[in-house]
Amino acid sequence: MILRIAIFSAVWCGFAASTGFAVAEDASTPQRLYEQQCASCHGRGRLGGTGPALIPETLSRMHGPAIAKVVADGRVATQMPAFGASLTSAQIAGLAEYIKTPLAEVPAWTATDIAASRSMSARYVAATGPVFKADPLNLFVVVETGDHHVSVLDGDSYERLDRFATPFAVHGGPKFTPDGRYVFIMSRDGWVQKYDLWSLQEVGRVRAGLNARNIAISKDGRWLAVANYLPRTLTILSAEDLSVARIFDVADKSGVPSRVSAVYQAPTRDSFILALKDVSEIWEIATDPNAEPVFEGFVHSHEKGMEEALPSSRGLFARRRIKVSQPLDDFFFDPQYRHLVGAAREGGKAVVVNLIVGREIAELPLPGMPHLGSGISWMRDGRRVMATPHLKEGRLSIIGVDDWSIVSTVATDGPGFFLRSHESTPYVWADVFFGPNKDRMHIIDKQSLAIVKTLRPVPGSTAAHVEFDRHGRHALVSIWEDDGALIVYDARTLEEVRRIPMRKPSGKYNVWNKITFSEGTSH
Repeated sequence: MILRIAIFSAVWCGFAASTGFAVAEDASTPQRLYEQQCASCHGRGRLGGTGPALIPETLSRMHGPAIAKVVADGRVATQMPAFGASLTSAQIAGLAEYIKTPLAEVPAWTATDIAASRSMSARYVAATGPVFKADPLNLFVVVETGDHHVSVLDGDSYERLDRFATPFAVHGGPKFTPDGRYVFIMSRDGWVQKYDLWSLQEVGRVRAGLNARNIAISKDGRWLAVANYLPRTLTILSAEDLSVARIFDVADKSGVPSRVSAVYQAPTRDSFILALKDVSEIWEIATDPNAEPVFEGFVHSHEKGMEEALPSSRGLFARRRIKVSQPLDDFFFDPQYRHLVGAAREGGKAVVVNLIVGREIAELPLPGMPHLGSGISWMRDGRRVMATPHLKEGRLSIIGVDDWSIVSTVATDGPGFFLRSHESTPYVWADVFFGPNKDRMHIIDKQSLAIVKTLRPVPGSTAAHVEFDRHGRHALVSIWEDDGALIVYDARTLEEVRRIPMRKPSGKYNVWNKITFSEGTSH
């Protein structure tokens, strides 16, 4: 799954600390102010460092006034201090405009740059087995964005086994190797961190891009794909040592470049599937070294008037392009990965793409910005259905996967972001992430589609992102606040079992559910 929420949370950090006195306005240009106040964390070229890149390509949702406010007031729970007392309003406005100014050239981040950023931990020692007594396949990895840490929880006792620092602004779900031993965590500014869950130690990290969206791991666990906004690339790393295996410059067949909105593993196809933000194509990258040739065009044969198809690539990392009617940047896959449902953010509809034949086969009316990346599926009355929340409307759409029709609509108390379930529970858990009812969590019967209970774990505080333990006995809910908590519920009685204080636990991921592609977990 891809986390689009945090449009502002975790975008800023790491400005150099204020000098404590005002910089003379007539002696400092915006560029000079940037060098004095910002470059030590955000880089002299504005391409990021310990803090994110400060260029239009990475701040597309931040306009000048919003940037000025962050510079003046700082950001809570980050390293970003307030400059309102040490800079004048004119200086702050000048800095905001300078940050929004495009660079003379679109920045690159080459294989050489990636290799130079790679750092493997000298203190790491690989254990021969787990250094704890807990079930290693029932661990939870909990991302705490409040102070940029991850907690590792025993999924039976809910005791914390470790808590370690992550790169700034973790984004997208962590990914596990097929055996569940290693987890990879990615940040907005392109850092990829490898952590050994058996040893409870960091293995290393590398910067695979300047502004990244998410990661995916190959079926065999050998390759890690990183979807980048900046540069417009897909970076493939060796999962073993984080070295660069391949970099794809992403552009359509006519040469128009595109950001990569997301990359997914398609386990039954032994491939990566790419959602492209700016062009009307879907890419599939083979992770099978014996992949069949991919045909992308025709050339004239030696016989007059005849044409023959020639493969453009074959085997490992062979690329296939699928032409679609519009850019699609949010995907749901059926359990067999034969079809994907894709939507554009403002399109008011979704399309179904058959991945076998490589074309659109159906269209669905889905206004209100469906969040397909959080979609899940289950069997209802002998028929498989999928459900998706909507980011702008208080409803869930229930869709029949057999004929791609709208089966039903479930009205909710406001727009939601996440859905979760499990094979062992009769319920779907749906948050109400946006609006005045953000503290509510709906429990929905999978068969009747009725809301059987609405929880309010902490009145006034955002409740979001449910995950189950591997057995489906417990459901964990995040209280998405800096002074937040992880609340453990009995999945059968819906009663609270335990409350664990945490720093804005934005997401939690159960090893077993993720490596087995559990039916109730989005991927």
